[in-house]
Amino acid sequence: MNTSPLAIRIARQLALATTLALVGGGLTACAVTTTTTETTQSSAVVIDTSSFWDSSTVHTIDIAGVDYDALIASYLASGDKEWGTGTVTIDGVVFENVGVKLKGNSSLRDVTADADPATLPWVIRLDKFVDDQEYLGETEFVVRGNNSSSALNEALALELLADTGLATQEAVSSRVSFDGGAQQLRLVIQNPDEGWVDEQFGDDSALLYKAESGGDYSYRGDDAELYTDVFDQEAGDDNLVPLTTFLKFINESDDATFAAELDSYLDVESFATYLAFQDLIDNFDDIAGPGNNSYLYYDEETQLMTVVSWDLNLAFGVRNEVGQGATQAGGPQAGAPQGGNVAGGNVVGGNGGPSSGNILAERFMADPTFSALYDAAKVDLTASLFASGLAQSQLDAWVALLNSQAGDLITSDVVASDAASIESYFG
Repeated sequence: MNTSPLAIRIARQLALATTLALVGGGLTACAVTTTTTETTQSSAVVIDTSSFWDSSTVHTIDIAGVDYDALIASYLASGDKEWGTGTVTIDGVVFENVGVKLKGNSSLRDVTADADPATLPWVIRLDKFVDDQEYLGETEFVVRGNNSSSALNEALALELLADTGLATQEAVSSRVSFDGGAQQLRLVIQNPDEGWVDEQFGDDSALLYKAESGGDYSYRGDDAELYTDVFDQEAGDDNLVPLTTFLKFINESDDATFAAELDSYLDVESFATYLAFQDLIDNFDDIAGPGNNSYLYYDEETQLMTVVSWDLNLAFGVRNEVGQGATQAGGPQAGAPQGGNVAGGNVVGGNGGPSSGNILAERFMADPTFSALYDAAKVDLTASLFASGLAQSQLDAWVALLNSQAGDLITSDVVASDAASIESYFG
């Protein structure tokens, strides 16, 4: 059986089509049910050793021996996130000389020199200093910052994203500790890189660009140096020509040309699905949000860009509040459209880029044909993800996992409260 992320996405797309056919035909699609065996805290947890991304168990990660103070001081002085080295133990397997560095932008806005490393987001790279060092085929792990006590919102959002057929990042709940200290419940996810592109798209030579939080989608010219700290190439041979060509078109084409030729530059159906999904999960911090959160995947065969989702820790109403961290806001406010934002996130708030808004999203939604694709995608996703019971069944599984395997890190009342806020979006 092929269990690669690409194969799983194809299977999910087929399942999605079946669900839509059932709902559209007036039948009620049955929610997916799974049989789970609950364990106590003292019970042995069986881990799927074929992949780290086994979300049916709470994993353990300990990071030790890293000079956290030096890494934090460097970031505060220059904004640079430098690599440190340390020993990392993952599910009992010890790795030496592992690269560890800070990860994030808005999540680091309040960091101070005496910050507790256990509260900060990190990226772990096993092969940074030791060639070919890996764990179950994985070399990079992102320890997300806590934006809600349970991280249920991001865990569920990433799983639902895969169910739409779009590229996602695998995620697992984990017990994370630093230098043997108290364990913290954290979500650990994939970091998009060349291996991730191959897994998600079946393309080991594709180009992947990450939009930086301080940049935007404006066209600055053809010189690659003009895009320093604006876009960062994460996969493929160094080549910004496809990126600059794309940015020039979306910024400088007139409306008629944009409408007629966008599908020669962009996977428009995928983008319509992306925007609809971001609105359904109420994620204002997307491509059009202040964090500029997105990747662009370029398929050299089709010569099309695909917008890839990134950073869903504010999904389902979680909001960053200045000086107070994040809060779970619950469902949409009365009188507001579900999703709370227009065309994928034009809401003031958060931190990151200089302002909210994205030229691609704005022009896409201003065109009647493209906005109709968005409307249709939103109807389809509402039916397949929410009305079908799929989101509820997946949320129930995450709740059961935390209650059975992480009860010493988070109370069932907190888990239930976070889950209830998410459920308010299901209709």
